[in-house]
Amino acid sequence: MNFISRYLSRMATGAALAVTCAGAPALAQTMDAAGMAAMRMQALSGDFPMTREGSGTSWQPDSTPMQGAQQMRGHWMTMEHGYIDAIYDDQGEPRGTTMSFSASMLMFMARRELTDGAFGVRLMVSGDPLMGKSGYPLLFQTGETANGVAPLIDRQHPHDLLMEAAVTYSHDFRPGNSAFIYAGLPGEPALGPNAFMHRLSGMENPEAPLSHHWLDSTHISWGVLTAGYVLRGVKLEASAFNGREPDEYRYDIEVRALDSYALRLSYNPSARWSLQGSFGRLASPEQLDPWVNVRRGTASVSYNAPVARWWQTTLAFGHNRPSRGASSDAWLVESAAALTDSLSVFARYEHVGKDELFLPDQPLHGRTFTIQKLSVGYVYDFARRSSVKLGLGALVSAYDYPATLNPTYGAHPTSFMVFVRARL
Repeated sequence: MNFISRYLSRMATGAALAVTCAGAPALAQTMDAAGMAAMRMQALSGDFPMTREGSGTSWQPDSTPMQGAQQMRGHWMTMEHGYIDAIYDDQGEPRGTTMSFSASMLMFMARRELTDGAFGVRLMVSGDPLMGKSGYPLLFQTGETANGVAPLIDRQHPHDLLMEAAVTYSHDFRPGNSAFIYAGLPGEPALGPNAFMHRLSGMENPEAPLSHHWLDSTHISWGVLTAGYVLRGVKLEASAFNGREPDEYRYDIEVRALDSYALRLSYNPSARWSLQGSFGRLASPEQLDPWVNVRRGTASVSYNAPVARWWQTTLAFGHNRPSRGASSDAWLVESAAALTDSLSVFARYEHVGKDELFLPDQPLHGRTFTIQKLSVGYVYDFARRSSVKLGLGALVSAYDYPATLNPTYGAHPTSFMVFVRARL
């Protein structure tokens, strides 16, 4: 953990300067009027506040502020949420590279009230395929492929053009007591926490977590059917879904059998807390290792602290047990806070066991290495145009790992990103 102490001391001066330059008005202790109104709106998949809904059918704390633009169109309530980031990425030598690219997401949701429930529609698209099949540089990241032959190493794969196309139906039995069905092609099964680009604690950070393939890599599954039951602050749900991760053809539609399953128990004891535990069996998730199945367990907790404009922290754990090879774990702690209307800060720490850092013909292939990563950064929103905020941000990351990797990755690599963001 010494690298964390060294890293924090290097960042302290820069963080203090950023806060001083941005100013420090009194921090709000409560949600604004729009947030309170959103808490009174019903969700797509049950009798609970819309602010509780995360990605797919996952939950987040009820007090999470809504991100997006809302409208009432006759009997329909609609909402749009999205962002586009223009990023310069420098992952550091000797194994990292540099790249300029854009990452984006646009999500549309609609809800129609029924006599004893609701019908919902969710659509999400991304411009990530424009960055190319190899995605963007990200030290120690692994998973998926760009050509169907070799795995991606030290790179983050792009999302598919179509990230979600799903419908929901919920039926209310009595106040706080409801059942729902969710079907998506693609969609997100009941496995893991709220996906990283939707978590308030993580969405300010433009980097994908190294723990992605232990926690929320199933957030784009080509074929999902989920059924669940909600009793006030408790939800139990089960999914049948396609366990194969998307292939390298990011513009196509993939149709496969629902060969995998997942179970998730979620609990929101109060407006500030959200907890989940889930388990799933993924059939042949990796295209390059089709004979390997994976059993995955996850647990997470998110908390909204009553300080600043908002402040959310998430602790998550994931365990993968493949049918061949060694099991591995991943831990994640991330936190983000809006200190003012314009300035947000964020941090993420991960502790991950990586065994895919080398190709089969390389001496260290198959060995598991414990990787620790700490990232901190900020976003400053310098302008607002109608419902769109424009921001400038930066982050820097440091790593700790076994000395065996020094010849490949160097002794103390540092990576960074600077970006301009537009967000609804």
